[in-house]
Amino acid sequence: MSRRLNATNHSSDATMDIAKSPYRASDSFGSLTFSGDVMLKRLPPDVYMNLQRTIKQGTPLDPAIANTIAGAMKDWAIEHGATHYCHWFQPLTGTTAEKHDAFLSVAGDGSAIEKFSGNQLIQGEPDASSFPSGGIRDTYEARGYTAWDCTSPAFILRTGDHCTLCIPTAFVSWTGEALDKKTPLLRSIQAVSKQAMRILKVFGTDAGVSQVITTLGVEQEYFLIDRELYQQRLDIAITGRTLVGASAPKGQQLEDHYFGSIAERVLAFMSDVEARLFELGVPVKTRHNEVAPGQYELAPTFEAANVATDHQMVSMHVLKTVAPKHGFECILHEKPFAGVNGSGKHNNWSLSTDSGHNLLDPRENTHSNMQFLVFLCAVIRAVDVWADLLRASIASAHNDHRLGANEAPPAIMSIYLGDMLTDILNQLESGETKRTKNGSALDLGATTLPQIPRHTSDRNRTSPFAFTGNKFEFRAVGSSQAVAWPNTVLNTIIAESLDTLATMLEKKVGKNATQAKLESAVKSILQETVKKHRRVCFDGNGYSKEWHDEAAKRGLPNMPSTADSLPALKTKRATDLFAKYGVFTARELKARFEILVEQYVKIMRIEGRTLSTMVRTQILPAALRYQSELADAVAGAQAAGVECPDSEAALREHVQRISQLRVAIAEVDKTEGKHIDDVEKHMRQIRDELFPAMQKCRTVCDELERNMPDDVWPLPTYAEMLLLR
Repeated sequence: MSRRLNATNHSSDATMDIAKSPYRASDSFGSLTFSGDVMLKRLPPDVYMNLQRTIKQGTPLDPAIANTIAGAMKDWAIEHGATHYCHWFQPLTGTTAEKHDAFLSVAGDGSAIEKFSGNQLIQGEPDASSFPSGGIRDTYEARGYTAWDCTSPAFILRTGDHCTLCIPTAFVSWTGEALDKKTPLLRSIQAVSKQAMRILKVFGTDAGVSQVITTLGVEQEYFLIDRELYQQRLDIAITGRTLVGASAPKGQQLEDHYFGSIAERVLAFMSDVEARLFELGVPVKTRHNEVAPGQYELAPTFEAANVATDHQMVSMHVLKTVAPKHGFECILHEKPFAGVNGSGKHNNWSLSTDSGHNLLDPRENTHSNMQFLVFLCAVIRAVDVWADLLRASIASAHNDHRLGANEAPPAIMSIYLGDMLTDILNQLESGETKRTKNGSALDLGATTLPQIPRHTSDRNRTSPFAFTGNKFEFRAVGSSQAVAWPNTVLNTIIAESLDTLATMLEKKVGKNATQAKLESAVKSILQETVKKHRRVCFDGNGYSKEWHDEAAKRGLPNMPSTADSLPALKTKRATDLFAKYGVFTARELKARFEILVEQYVKIMRIEGRTLSTMVRTQILPAALRYQSELADAVAGAQAAGVECPDSEAALREHVQRISQLRVAIAEVDKTEGKHIDDVEKHMRQIRDELFPAMQKCRTVCDELERNMPDDVWPLPTYAEMLLLR
């Protein structure tokens, strides 16, 4: 069977641009979002101002204005072709969910009317028992609620000729417990704001500030492969990654794909994606080729974290749905192709006041910017104290293939600060800050080229948590992951750290604060914090064995797998942390632990079954056909009296590989088929038995692929999938 296609063609850092309003970026681009100018034009002034207070200041929503907003939203949506609306939410599946209801209703006299009330806007009622709940809801306990999140703009999603009004919502059970990713995220954002405001109050910089906004810009890496080839790969179609596949002769060795010229067909896809995202208010800014062949990146500007999180889910949806229109399949798996770089989702995180001041901007004379240094040290402390939870927040069966490989941040949580901030930490530890390292200019040696400013620090792509000028880049987040969960954890540990430092400051400064007392208290607290927690700071090569050895000496946890890291979520200290800041109840956190463990088990078992199916129905039959061809060739030569030792040796080797494959796949079936009631023990069994068995089976399959004719091998190869454009 020939799989050759006709040759005819069918990252970057997110820019820090946080605005006072979480809708600012959407206003610039959106024509299909109910936000900004759209609301201003369609809502009465008093209703608009009331809603804006909720959005900008976090005040409770006045139910009395819901009917007016619903009517305006319905009229706007219908004008844009929408016939249905849905409450769009993020259940614990890691994807989004929606149930469409028509605006059209039948009146009592039998006439048809278009109806959408305030009650329908504010609350929906999906089936809570049909989504993962970790035991919060049983099959016979089905009632759940969705609640309108007015801080994230509603939007119109076009699918073919159909338009649907999507209303971002939270999803909770009948008991009020969170069954989604948005509700805890909103709680964590509130917790950070509360504790950050205490720091601002101590410094007397809280005037005109009503809340501190968690800001986010999420870079998305992805692969594109030809859809015709994708449809021939059962493993990619079912699991999102190749379970077998020999490396292509050319991969990323020449380093020629990164930032290379974008192929015309790919650029057409990217342009289509951007146009659709602009319509939906997603402020995408950057596109480029990534490191691996067939790999690309999309990056937005910054937004308020809740809006950015919703926009990230929309971005993944648009990437996946637009790709087939260009003959592609978009793959978001963290490691779809062994032997080449996998994909991450760089989570650029910062804090800003609602008056527009970025609290993680060092500004000039950083050594004397005590407020910035308090926020910086709070982050350092949080990553050190809660490294296990931060690691657990990005744990998944998918990310296990990527973390710690020679391409992605290791599973050891550490912070890169760069030369300037490291020097200031040294000064803080000594008890006195006197200087800030300034950048310089680079003379490029040609008079026609300008002198360009040189930053005070380099960048470190091996750090899982790197300071990049005025934000932290959490680089370990997986490309297929919903970012609400890691940001919920990050926000919570930052809130705890800010709480700790604020309490220390308030105690030392006292009620009758003076500038001298404040400076003395800040210096003392920062010195203590740096001495105790700077062990988590590391500016070197995070991939190196030397760092792993050094991290062990420093006492930093190293949790290479999901099975190692998830148990951190069920500890008493984790339960107490999330409960203290109102992010998760004990039962909500326990449910998430159980769901994540169960998802790991299910994903790996699906992979094992898929591999078994492919081997038994595709690879083994093809290998046996080739064995027959080899045997016929050897027999024919022998019948003609021709000696063919090479062919005989090739036949023996091939028969031996088939035998090895039978043994290997039998082991996969055996380990996959084990039933263990304790799901946590089952997770460890899969890590220790099933995954290694699958790797051994893959090794044999890949060796067969390297030694079988192309027209006999039943699957598209790496070369075809990654290099054909």
